[in-house]
Amino acid sequence: MNIKLFGKTKNDEAVLMFELHNKSGMRVSVMNFGATVVKILVPDKNGNIQDVALGYDYFDNYLNDSVYFGCIVGRYGNRIAKGRFALNGKEYKLATNDGDNHLHGGQEGFNKKLWEVIESESVIIESITFAYNSPDGEEGYPGNLRLEVTYIVTEDNELKIEYRGTTDKPTVLNPTNHTYFNLTGSFDKSILNHKLQMDAGQFTPTDAGSIPTGEIIDVKGTPMDFQKEKTLGEDIEAGFDQLKYASGYDHNFIFNNFDGQTKHRATLTDPGSGRVMDMYTDQPGVQLYTGNFLNGVKNGKGGITYSKHSGICLETQHYPDSPNKENFPTVVLKPDEEYRQTTIYKFSVKQ
Repeated sequence: MNIKLFGKTKNDEAVLMFELHNKSGMRVSVMNFGATVVKILVPDKNGNIQDVALGYDYFDNYLNDSVYFGCIVGRYGNRIAKGRFALNGKEYKLATNDGDNHLHGGQEGFNKKLWEVIESESVIIESITFAYNSPDGEEGYPGNLRLEVTYIVTEDNELKIEYRGTTDKPTVLNPTNHTYFNLTGSFDKSILNHKLQMDAGQFTPTDAGSIPTGEIIDVKGTPMDFQKEKTLGEDIEAGFDQLKYASGYDHNFIFNNFDGQTKHRATLTDPGSGRVMDMYTDQPGVQLYTGNFLNGVKNGKGGITYSKHSGICLETQHYPDSPNKENFPTVVLKPDEEYRQTTIYKFSVKQ
């Protein structure tokens, strides 16, 4: 494992970068600020190894980042309406940082925290564990929460992300990783030619503010249907109200036959490079986000300015605004329970 100093926080704390790798040449760089994935280097069909994760070359840009490149977001990934929810008869008021709503943990979520480093290695895999202790009342959430996130690079060219969380009071927890992928290896190219297939027969429609209405709708016969492989750009300009609200895809999709087991749920392919990314998860849903608001994000890798649809996020999760929707799967974590999540992004090529 290679370790280097990547920068310093505003409090002059050292930010460390860790490079995980396998014998096949896959390399993943992660840092302890935000438990962030900074680089994912994998080969294309011709053996050319390139980075497929959007982000920045310099740490200072992560300090001011507002689009959540590569980080762990929490306590609650995605949105909570009006920044409020009730738990055991008590109402909690959260920070509102997305209009009137709470997004990705609030004003200073887990993505802006310096995480504790817990190193771990073995002969077969190479991994790193980060931990963050979120105090009772942080951003309005109840309970002292400890979250550990382990990144593992396997010999099967997998980036495996394992989460473990505990609390001393009932709280809500829904963390996710917010890496933007572009399998072309060239971040000045759009992801709209990528092909996507997802084992998701339903989605949760939203209002114009991206808050779920509480409905669960079948994707069949709509532009939201990715059960059969299609390009991301095929229907993105279809004039469908849900796509107009978000200027593209930014929706929670519900996996078929959810049983809490880690299963293959999606395949993303770039025909030009031949790169394929298979996603496995034990979560009931995924936020498909096509980088609709990346346009004009400066100081990208290689000095580029990112454009709309420069990257795609596949954020495994429970549903947005679940604390306020009784018909959505619960996100409540109790003191006698342990939160666990596993998500895997596996890379391969096809000619």
